[in-house]
Amino acid sequence: MTPPRSILVLQTAFPGDVILTLPLMQLLHEQVAEARLTVVTTPAAVEIVRGHPAVTRALPYDKRGIDRGLRGLLRMAARVRAERCDAAVIPHRSLRSALLAVMAGIPVRIGFDRSAGRLLLTHCVRYVAADHEIARNCALARPLGIETEGMLLPRLFPSAADARSADAFVRGESPGADDARIAVAPGSVWATKRWPEENFASLVRLLVERGLRVVLIGGAEDRPLCARIARAAASAAVADAAGRFSLTGSAALIGRCRALIANDSAPVHMAVAMGIPVVAIFGPTLPSFGFAPAGPHDAVVDVGELACRPCSIHGGNRCPTGTFDCMRRIAAARVLEALPARRP
Repeated sequence: MTPPRSILVLQTAFPGDVILTLPLMQLLHEQVAEARLTVVTTPAAVEIVRGHPAVTRALPYDKRGIDRGLRGLLRMAARVRAERCDAAVIPHRSLRSALLAVMAGIPVRIGFDRSAGRLLLTHCVRYVAADHEIARNCALARPLGIETEGMLLPRLFPSAADARSADAFVRGESPGADDARIAVAPGSVWATKRWPEENFASLVRLLVERGLRVVLIGGAEDRPLCARIARAAASAAVADAAGRFSLTGSAALIGRCRALIANDSAPVHMAVAMGIPVVAIFGPTLPSFGFAPAGPHDAVVDVGELACRPCSIHGGNRCPTGTFDCMRRIAAARVLEALPARRP
């Protein structure tokens, strides 16, 4: 295959999935000499790729908002067509993503054999369920003659403004050495992926008792949850940053901590991309699905084997058995034990 001069990467899933696609973008940038890399992603995730050194151009696709439906798809296809891409690499396995590449007139279209739009692809790559998501995504570069050895980790590049905001927050609300500061992200899009609020409150109290400072991380939707946890901790050593930062701003703030403790959610991958150790709490899903933190100093805490676990691929809005044993049985002390003694 002739090396492409312009490559499109289509990933319109959740921000965490976009972060796990960054190693593929980094690989394409390094191995396809002088090729332009255009990324189509959601408005929520566009800041993750905009400003990344591997990415030439980032296009937001608001598929659930102003770009929804056929009319929005046609508009987006026209925007992508103007980029004159020679090849599309499509980690997102939806029919819409494959159709967008076709409608944009891109001649080489690479995706997974499990894609709903696989009949629209020119090259299908086997989706290996046992692999980590990073490795699965990087495998999509093979039809372009690119192989990779070992696990590539994502990298985030918060802006100078993000760095200044994080530094100002730390100075004003969480002063002290980075090694004594722990980020805690208690939220998740999926209700069953959230370790119970009272468990997080117990963990925060244990951290404070050990002389550590805690920064609660989350989006605007996590503000009530983080506020309740902060009130339950009742300590000046707990700072609530929920809803105060963008995604890359939160990444910059995580980068000023010893470690992150979080549910199986986007902040886990943000911390990995900032080189910060993670303690990830898994409940209804399994690390073997390929979404565990991939850093060298990361840890996963889960309940172990249960007859009902896993109950789904992504988690859900309610426990199907009504017990929530996969999360309730994880004690705060176990999570604390997994915390690294110092920042690597």
